[in-house]
Amino acid sequence: MSGKTIAEKILAAHSLSKKEISPGDIINAKIDLIMSHIGTAKVALDFRKIKPSKMRKVFDPDKIVVLLDHYSPAPSEKWAAAHDIIRKFVKNHSINSFYDIREGVCHQVLPEKGHVRPGMLVVGGDSHTTTYGAFNAASCGIGNTDLFYAYVKGELWFRVPSTIKFNITSNLQHRVMSKDIIIKMAGDYTAEIATYKSIEFSGKTMEDLSIDSRMTMSNFALELGAKFAFGVPDQKVANWIKNRTSEPFELVKPDPDANYDKTYELDVSDLEPQVSCPHTVDNVKPITEVSGTKINQAFLGSCTNGRFEDLEVAAEILAKNEIHNDVRMIVTPASREIWLEAAKTGVAETLINAGAIITNPNCGACFGAHGGLLGPGEICISSANRNFKGRMGSEAAKIYLGSPATVAVSAIKGELTDPRDF
Repeated sequence: MSGKTIAEKILAAHSLSKKEISPGDIINAKIDLIMSHIGTAKVALDFRKIKPSKMRKVFDPDKIVVLLDHYSPAPSEKWAAAHDIIRKFVKNHSINSFYDIREGVCHQVLPEKGHVRPGMLVVGGDSHTTTYGAFNAASCGIGNTDLFYAYVKGELWFRVPSTIKFNITSNLQHRVMSKDIIIKMAGDYTAEIATYKSIEFSGKTMEDLSIDSRMTMSNFALELGAKFAFGVPDQKVANWIKNRTSEPFELVKPDPDANYDKTYELDVSDLEPQVSCPHTVDNVKPITEVSGTKINQAFLGSCTNGRFEDLEVAAEILAKNEIHNDVRMIVTPASREIWLEAAKTGVAETLINAGAIITNPNCGACFGAHGGLLGPGEICISSANRNFKGRMGSEAAKIYLGSPATVAVSAIKGELTDPRDF
């Protein structure tokens, strides 16, 4: 029998039906951790329908994390009511890992608070739950029906995915970031290359990337269709986890003879900054082909690129510069911890002096539901993960996706600009 990939090993370890598994098998698996945010309100309402009342309890309150990051603070009476339902629900079910509006975005907060560890099987009520693959966990997003079932039973069915590998080599040019790598992949291989497949990122480039940059890769991999998206299971991951939790864990590495659907080789030595052009993530062009496109807004934040590393890069670029008069730049730290670090290190001061608006940690302008809306005909360069029509407001607006460096330089120039030239 051939060796196993990371996804196959983790799913086999959690399988309640059979231990010898192969891609395509349907298994029932035990869940280590459930995450949900605004969708928790729907779960709460569904729980009210369960009879008899003695069954109205979650399977294990210690294996559930609830956060309020969407519509946070509540921008309307509707969302205030939803938040109220969630707050009452977590108290009623003794869910202690509840993070109210002050903490930030789910995919940043969970790892920061030590909830995610290598080898875990994690499901979340958000599609970009693939982010935790950067920490060697098998994590994926699920819909409301599966979320409710997981809350009740603590298990779910999975079809074991096949795995593709991206072996990434060479050093990146100055101001070229991991976001440029993953956007390039979307452009070269389409947004469907990994549909219901697991991705393993490997190679020297991945090994050299920071944990922040690896999180960007695993997060955006969902836009390639990935079920799971694993970073490199190395000492860098182990050290990061040890600083966040005292819980034991073991890194899960693929076998040398693991079977992959396909291995893609990427040499990024000459990679230039990339942008996803309206209105799909795989409508990709190098920055040089769209330079000069006027912008009205620059957004730096989201679960893709709202980490301290991203804010720091932007601050380095914006130091002693001012944001263009025709551009409004919105900066949204991904968590309170990042916000505080930005304040303590002077990064926040630099951004503010340049003319940026810093908001509280939340999902914010990423999906246009809480500030940062675009009007008809307006153009935004965003560090988020989606640029669908109407995503940030008007359907007549246009969204370009790029790295934090591209966002910052473009904000200064008032047009899409190559950060390598600045």
